[in-house]
Amino acid sequence: MAQFDTIRSAAGSRAVQIDEGLRAHMNKVYGTMSVGMLITFAAAWAISGLAVTTDPSAAAAQLSADKFLTQFGYSIYASPLKWVIMFAPLAFVFGFSAAINRLSAAAAQLVFYAFAFVMGLSISSIFLVFTGESIIQVFLITAIAFAGLSLFGYTTKKDLSAMGTFLVMGLIGLIVASVVNIFLASSAMAFAISAIGVLIFAGLTAYDTQNIKNTYLQMAHSGDQEWLGKAAIMGALSLYLDFINLFMFLLQFLGNRE
Repeated sequence: MAQFDTIRSAAGSRAVQIDEGLRAHMNKVYGTMSVGMLITFAAAWAISGLAVTTDPSAAAAQLSADKFLTQFGYSIYASPLKWVIMFAPLAFVFGFSAAINRLSAAAAQLVFYAFAFVMGLSISSIFLVFTGESIIQVFLITAIAFAGLSLFGYTTKKDLSAMGTFLVMGLIGLIVASVVNIFLASSAMAFAISAIGVLIFAGLTAYDTQNIKNTYLQMAHSGDQEWLGKAAIMGALSLYLDFINLFMFLLQFLGNRE
């Protein structure tokens, strides 16, 4: 009986340790993601400020009656360089995912923050297209929706892995359709892409949160802190991409254009 009590006590202590480790792991995931979001939106706002001027003498192109693109703005929004900037985040994600096993946890975190800056450069044009007030409003709506979906993914007892393959296939189709529509410039297709995109990334937010949690629970016994550190960075990257894409698609629906 005493031996049984000892075993039960050890098992209970181990369970408490895993729960505490999981909370710390998720806090790191959300904290890293939040810093990445801050970098992205600060970079986007600063870059858009450098791209626009009200001084005609410093203008490289005209945006509106009283707004002009600077030479810097023209190079990133109107020259062929815009294609590099547009697809740079996608290339960055693939490269980061391929190199993660060769990086230390500290190096992976720095690469993630560098990616967040590149994403800020890529989406900086939203400050030229949409009003600042509507960007803030959509950001808050996205934050509330994201928090609810992520909480659902963390707390639900339902296994969401079954919808993972479906969501990934939908994401691949969405990327292909988005690239095609760059050249077609169809408003109807853009609306359909935005609607489907909101649904896909809403589902991915819940799915990725549960996957991050389950991955930690499966590997917590290993005690490999370096691996767990890199897992937290990759988890932050997944949720960061879910948030950014959910925000961008909602902005197409709800944003007020300049």
